[in-house]
Amino acid sequence: MSKNKVALITIASILSLINSQAQEVNTDTSINEIVPIEIKAHFNSQSMLDLTSAAKVVTKKLLESQAPNSFLGAINTTTGLRMEERSPGSYRLALRGSMLRSPFGVRNTKIYLDEIPFTDASGNTYLNILDPVGVNAIQILKGPDGSLFGPNSGGVIRFIPEGFGPINNEKSLMLSSGSFGLFHEQLQINHQVNENYSFSFDQAYLRSDGYRQHTAMDKLFFQTAHQWKYNQQGKLKFFGLYADLGYQTPGALTQLQYDEDPTQARPAGGPFPSAKDQKAAIYNKTWIGGITNEYQLNKNLKHVISIFGSSTDIENPFITNYELRDEKNIGLRTYLSYENQEKENFLWEMQLGAEAQKGWYHVKNHENDLGVMGTLTDDDNLENGQHFYFYRLKTRLYHRLTAEGSIGLNFNTINFKRNIPDEGQVNGKIDFNNAWMPRVGLSYAALNNLSIRASISKGYSTPTIAEVRSSDNKINQDLQAETGINYEAGIRYESKNRRFIADLSAYNYQMDNGIIRQLNESGSEYFVNAGKIDQKGIEANILTQLISSEYSNFLKGLILSSNLTYQDYKFKDYVIGDNNFNGNKVTSVPNWIWANTLSFKFVKNIDINLLHNFTSSISLNDANTVNADKYHILQAKVSWLTPITNKYNLQIFAGADNLLNEKYSLGNDINAMGNRYFNAAPTRNFYAGIKVIL
Repeated sequence: MSKNKVALITIASILSLINSQAQEVNTDTSINEIVPIEIKAHFNSQSMLDLTSAAKVVTKKLLESQAPNSFLGAINTTTGLRMEERSPGSYRLALRGSMLRSPFGVRNTKIYLDEIPFTDASGNTYLNILDPVGVNAIQILKGPDGSLFGPNSGGVIRFIPEGFGPINNEKSLMLSSGSFGLFHEQLQINHQVNENYSFSFDQAYLRSDGYRQHTAMDKLFFQTAHQWKYNQQGKLKFFGLYADLGYQTPGALTQLQYDEDPTQARPAGGPFPSAKDQKAAIYNKTWIGGITNEYQLNKNLKHVISIFGSSTDIENPFITNYELRDEKNIGLRTYLSYENQEKENFLWEMQLGAEAQKGWYHVKNHENDLGVMGTLTDDDNLENGQHFYFYRLKTRLYHRLTAEGSIGLNFNTINFKRNIPDEGQVNGKIDFNNAWMPRVGLSYAALNNLSIRASISKGYSTPTIAEVRSSDNKINQDLQAETGINYEAGIRYESKNRRFIADLSAYNYQMDNGIIRQLNESGSEYFVNAGKIDQKGIEANILTQLISSEYSNFLKGLILSSNLTYQDYKFKDYVIGDNNFNGNKVTSVPNWIWANTLSFKFVKNIDINLLHNFTSSISLNDANTVNADKYHILQAKVSWLTPITNKYNLQIFAGADNLLNEKYSLGNDINAMGNRYFNAAPTRNFYAGIKVIL
């Protein structure tokens, strides 16, 4: 049965069960919907002003202000965070510059789905399997936080699934289409059954032909989340996700090819066929499931435990080979949390816990005979075991001073077995040294609405399975973990009515053994350690509600945000052979990113959202001899919400991307063989759709 038929049958079946009464649509566009007062930064909700780290919440309101098929526009309003799309379905994410080692995905950053790690035991995070319909909010903690969340040096991101956020009893069906063969369908059911049980079911289907040749994409997505309060002390949460994703990979172009025809896929060159002839693509079928139990043992002590697992089947015909991967993961995260709030001027809490993951990966490579699987060339089994233990203590004195300290002890090993007889049955083990990961942070409320913060933390990020066993199909036993110390300070101001919010952060992260992507003469990638990297940055953002009037006959609200990122990243000790890169800009990291948004609310529930993004030039190789040009991107979306019966509401929306029709590359290949650096982003394009809300 085709994915289209499965999606339509699912929609028909679910909609036939919906018979609840209509809910009043929330049309409030206050600043609190865009910047919440509190965030669940670690274990409990706390005021944004009390945080000892830089943080951001990408709210549902912000996600809905842009195209419904992608997180990209909303996420890129976060200072220090950059998301790229090389072609439809091919995303990568960099938090504080980690794009250096994430050419095709996510590195350096630990990602969770509520309490469940989305980053698996191998270090991989398949971000592209998600759909915005299943996400209520995205919570971002910037800077190393390995003391509580395991190996990372960029930060921690928590996706809050629908069903684990506020329950609004909304049922909706959205259909949209757009340029380059875009079609997107979303179905959502969010329902409070009774005071003890609620659930959410979210489903989506997305397809696109893409701007370039050989960039078609097709994705089917299902997600469900359930909460059951089984007694006064206990709550059980269940999460399940399944995605079936396939997308063609066009390959990067040289400067000449990019200038002549940016829509073309990588042509044949030398001994290599074209991307189209090799039918280069990625097919990913993934399921993730987990269950979390929260139990309040007494008024002060709570226990939380999560058990989770995932399975991924990947088929990847590539230019140089045809790869099959079977990946399975299981894990557990648990902690005890003690809170003492008996003395108003001396509040404190502490947590003690552990997280463990185990992964089994069977990777086989065949020759690629024009998209047909050929002779087996490599066959490897790998196991990744990762576990860490953590402790945290936080105090708050006289509602002014917040102090917290945490420490984690991490263990990480990789076992491998090579199964090709010609190479001999080679067994081996890579044992990364046990690592202590401490963090200390302070926040002081100099005024009731002004806080100053500072922190020191250790970053630690082990190589992933995809880096140890990269596309050259060798086991790299010499690759070491990245590590370093991050020093950070910041200030945050919120006016009393929260109509003006400003946040400023500055950090200095001295990284040792930075992991760098390289390509060999056959075009296959491998990774090396780059000695020392000097990472300095400044992140500044303001958000202000310029207009707020319920009584206006025209413009009821206007919110402006401006978000500026400056990254001064340099190689300090990076020599390969005769090449000395000391003092060069770090590859793939722009110095400046400036993102601005304007949100208008007019009468009759008409909204207009504008987003502007400026990104400065980006160095594409370690020698700094090739650069991607700077660019300005302008996006817009207009929507109108109106009742159509006493039971149903209708939202009509339309939007545009790249209104300035810039020619730019969003997702460059770095240190590319044959000077193939550029993946052209779409020209000016449009979308429109309707959403029925019950």
